[in-house]
Amino acid sequence: MIRVGVVGAAGRMGQAVCSAVEADPQLELAAAIDIEDSLEVLVDTECDVAVDFTVAPAACRTLEFLAAHGIHAVVGTTGFSEEDLSRFAEVFTTSNCLIAPNFAVGAVLMMRFAELAAPHFSTAEVIEYHHDAKVDAPSGTAVHTAERIAAASADWADDPTRHEVLPGARGGRGAADVRVHSVRMQGVVANQEVLLGTTGQTLSIRHDTIDRTSFMPGVLLGCKRIADFEGLTLGLDALLDL
Repeated sequence: MIRVGVVGAAGRMGQAVCSAVEADPQLELAAAIDIEDSLEVLVDTECDVAVDFTVAPAACRTLEFLAAHGIHAVVGTTGFSEEDLSRFAEVFTTSNCLIAPNFAVGAVLMMRFAELAAPHFSTAEVIEYHHDAKVDAPSGTAVHTAERIAAASADWADDPTRHEVLPGARGGRGAADVRVHSVRMQGVVANQEVLLGTTGQTLSIRHDTIDRTSFMPGVLLGCKRIADFEGLTLGLDALLDL
């Protein structure tokens, strides 16, 4: 039995994680705390792994604590800097850490499909849609998608735009200037579309999250397999053998 602690348990994602852990016969919910609670609870309850869906500043402190106490980490928080990631790679020596921009298996496959398609197209843009409580933009998934698209091909057409009537209308510039557009709207959970185009054709790759339960199989997989992946792992791909 793997003992799991949830940090950020008061949030909607934290609540969903708690319910999913409780329903899994291989896992035991040992602790459920919010970001203002003492992290010592995770040690006192002998957690094997802690799941963090909070915000980057709080998660940085939590991950330092987990590394220092030999507790594995499964992290869905986004907004980490390159310096943060480098630090996590340094400190996780006696336990392991998985940080994934998205735990929905369909979203992971969407990014992989976009990466495979990129060399065959000359233009690409990413549009991500999230609920009205998400405070960062663009999403970690969108940033990661742009990075993977950019890394898959070095031959991209120039943007023809010379004047934005409304500043920002063309979205943010991701890796290799792949444009990323963020929508924040009530009634949405998390959706993303990758648009690729070349002469005479376009390709649309889209993933829609209908409910937060879509993230739970990936989170539970992380809890069960993180002990097998030494140090810092970025993305769910490795656990899915992609």
